[in-house]
Amino acid sequence: MHYSDAYFVPEIADSMVDSINRLEPDLVVITGDLTENGFSTEYNGVKLFIDRIECKNKVLVPGNHDSKNAGYLHFEDLFENRFSSQSFTDVTVVGADSSQPDLNDGHVGRENYGWIKEAFSGESFKVFALHHHLVPIPLAGRENNVLVDAGDVLELLNRCKVNLVLCGHCHIPWVWNLNNMLVVNAGTFCSSKTRGKTTQCFNLIQADNETSGGNWNVRVSRVFSQGNMELVTETVM
Repeated sequence: MHYSDAYFVPEIADSMVDSINRLEPDLVVITGDLTENGFSTEYNGVKLFIDRIECKNKVLVPGNHDSKNAGYLHFEDLFENRFSSQSFTDVTVVGADSSQPDLNDGHVGRENYGWIKEAFSGESFKVFALHHHLVPIPLAGRENNVLVDAGDVLELLNRCKVNLVLCGHCHIPWVWNLNNMLVVNAGTFCSSKTRGKTTQCFNLIQADNETSGGNWNVRVSRVFSQGNMELVTETVM
């Protein structure tokens, strides 16, 4: 399960949380913009909301809005690490804070490449989560939302044979397949800040390797606030 959010709409949020809990996901990944301005009161409300999601495995990374006004300190208090590596059975998820305080630009940084490479040294299904875009997406306007060091990060992830990259930022759901690596951008979960004709949704990602001769069969679907679901892509990797 994967989404990114800000500008909370309570009635849509309630519906979406119910949808997530009915699906009983093994893992929920939230790729930032939990708040609008990074204030402690916003974070406290977000924490209560996230606690309603009935999944014990959650990975969160902050967005540029969350790091405003030193909000990254509140993020650390409530959700511990802004950078993390976690293993769930045969899945490894690495989360990286791509935000910079009071700046919209994203940046992972060469100082983090080493531990990211080490975290992905195994043979599990590999997931990298961050807030900013790794590659341009439609409807995003001028392409200043891509990581400052996007090329280097893409090369690193490709070398590590990462299967899945989860991004957020522009509230536009989209999927690219690059060198057999799916780059999945989240729309907005329950925000009023939708672009063009997009609407609130979250990504449902299903991956299994039981029937593909050792390969992974990966399906990406979008789940909307009305409860309907749309298959976006299915691939074997």
